Amino acid sequence: MLWYIGRRVLQVIPVFLGATLLIYFMVFALPGDPIQALGGERGLPPAVADQLRARYNLDQPFFVQYLLYLQGIFTLDFGITFSGRDVMDVMKEAFPVTFKLAIMSLIFEAVFGIAAGLVAGLRKGGMFDATVLVVSLLVIAVPTFVIGFVLQFVVGVQLGWLPTTVGGDTTVRNLLMPAIVLGAVSFAYVLRLTRTSVSENISADYVRTATAKGLSRNRVVTVHVLRNSLIPVVTFLGADLGTLMGGAIVTEGIFNINGVGGTLFRAITQGESATVVSLTTVLVLIYIVANLAVDLLYAALDPRIRYA
Repeated sequence: MLWYIGRRVLQVIPVFLGATLLIYFMVFALPGDPIQALGGERGLPPAVADQLRARYNLDQPFFVQYLLYLQGIFTLDFGITFSGRDVMDVMKEAFPVTFKLAIMSLIFEAVFGIAAGLVAGLRKGGMFDATVLVVSLLVIAVPTFVIGFVLQFVVGVQLGWLPTTVGGDTTVRNLLMPAIVLGAVSFAYVLRLTRTSVSENISADYVRTATAKGLSRNRVVTVHVLRNSLIPVVTFLGADLGTLMGGAIVTEGIFNINGVGGTLFRAITQGESATVVSLTTVLVLIYIVANLAVDLLYAALDPRIRYA
């Protein structure tokens, strides 16, 4: 197991370097001059513009800028924004909010998606199975912003159960509706994935053997069927954590949440390259760590899997 962990960590290094290089190149290639944009329509005096370019290393070649940025990552120095704020301070404000929202979405899709998928898989071909398949397909087909506006109107305005906007008050109650909207599509995929996996495993030889030994129905389902059926589901959930955090831009915009999505959108429109690259780099790290954790969970879910 230790050998496998070491190998996976070594595989993470080129993935991280390649991802950060690609992100930095795409931000570097954006059209326009962010320094001149700071002066508005009148622009900045050439001396002031040159001074700002030197301050943000924008007068250096691309690879020199990238190496300086890597050096900053390893020393936890992500630079400063054009407004003079430390990028680390910006991330400290944005990431806890989005991480809380993503965790709530992950819990929602995992609990309700697995539960509904398990029941649908055990009752394949029944009324409940047909209903959840139609509902999940509808959720996948409808855009996220439409689901958000519908829930805002029905749950927030008509019924008054939850607030329609969040703002700076990021309590669990206020984030509940955005979390459902953010995790709606993933919930549908978890449901369908669990349903398919359970319906396949329920007729497997090891399940029939466990039943023939006299094990109770609940033990056969929970210990044998569900445990083996969760392997592809856990893979999806692990990868989805990074997807949820990166895909929160639309949801945070709908519900006025000051998280990574809103901060990243503003940084892109304002040409804040240091902020854009820093936020996306941390998102890449979260995605890589989540996938590494999923790989290590395989052995716990299925004792037949060994990494040695």
